Amino acid sequence: MPRPGRFAASTLSFGPGPITPAVKWIVWANVAAYVASVFFPVIVEYLGLMPESVIERGWLWQPVTYMFFHAGISHILFNMLGIWMFGVELERMWGTKFFLRYYAITGVGAAVTTIVVGLLPFAVTAPTYFALTIGASGAFYGLLLAYGMYFPDRPAASGGPRVAHAAHLGGLIFGYLYLHNGRGGLTAEIKYRYLKWKMNRLRRKFDVYSGGRSDWDRKVH
Repeated sequence: MPRPGRFAASTLSFGPGPITPAVKWIVWANVAAYVASVFFPVIVEYLGLMPESVIERGWLWQPVTYMFFHAGISHILFNMLGIWMFGVELERMWGTKFFLRYYAITGVGAAVTTIVVGLLPFAVTAPTYFALTIGASGAFYGLLLAYGMYFPDRPAASGGPRVAHAAHLGGLIFGYLYLHNGRGGLTAEIKYRYLKWKMNRLRRKFDVYSGGRSDWDRKVH
């Protein structure tokens, strides 16, 4: 997990100050996509996220492109305002490369979570499979998580209720996993969990005990 640099102690008055490179690119990309969707609304059907299209049609670009489109002026305005307010300070602290990687992982992770929820065999989640999800809210919630972890005592205004709860949850989960595991990220976490499960299975099979669960955890980790 990256350590706060010299910018971590800066005070926040009205906003975080001048916009940083990655945040500027993200804002302009979202604005351009929104303008394009106003003149050509049909592109949202192809570039928004619909689990049915990803699974059955193979439209694998949707988990990436969906986060650049929005449903209206207020939708894009509040998302971009939030990304500016919370993202600028994180980018200064992390650097542009890490910030972009984190933003992409949380945004795509939010999409993956939405797809998984749509595949669940429950009546309450079934509509998600055919629902169109757009917006940067998943990645934005990932930024909120990171900001809260680094600056837990800073007050922040809460937003109103949103629709894509699965995407928000996914952004939080993937953001936490990525930051919690530092440079290893989600891949290292999955490999660790798989190795731990496999070794525990072998240990039970051959009745091998290495001094208890805590001892095993320490050696593997």
